[in-house]
Amino acid sequence: MKNLFLSLALLLGATIATNKVSAQIEKGAKIEFNKETHDYGNIKYDGDPYCSFEFKNTGDEPLIISNAKGSCGCTVPEWPKEPIAPGAKGVIRVKYDTKRPGPINKSVTITSNAINEPNKVIRIKGEVGPAPEVGTPVNNSGAPTNN
Repeated sequence: MKNLFLSLALLLGATIATNKVSAQIEKGAKIEFNKETHDYGNIKYDGDPYCSFEFKNTGDEPLIISNAKGSCGCTVPEWPKEPIAPGAKGVIRVKYDTKRPGPINKSVTITSNAINEPNKVIRIKGEVGPAPEVGTPVNNSGAPTNN
């Protein structure tokens, strides 16, 4: 009987300790994105280079994004430098160099204090159309002239 009582007491103690550790692990900032990939689709050469990724801090502590890095120099992210309060939203804006014809398949790695994804990868994709032909005369609006 003593062994049974001792076993139950140890089991109860272990359960309480595990629950306390689990509760501590869950505390912190959490980052949740509305979308993880932006598809430019077919975009014109030298077209609008910007897209946005909205996120929310679903945790219970301020979210701090310490860095955001594009996979190459043609992909440049801008991110909020101030802490994002619990429940608040933020935006990461990405600029892609649309003077590079061909397929787009790039990533941005976000480094933060989020406990769910401290290194989050978001992506951009699409296709940039061909460059205008060299030597085609254009008018002031940038449209080809009919000479």
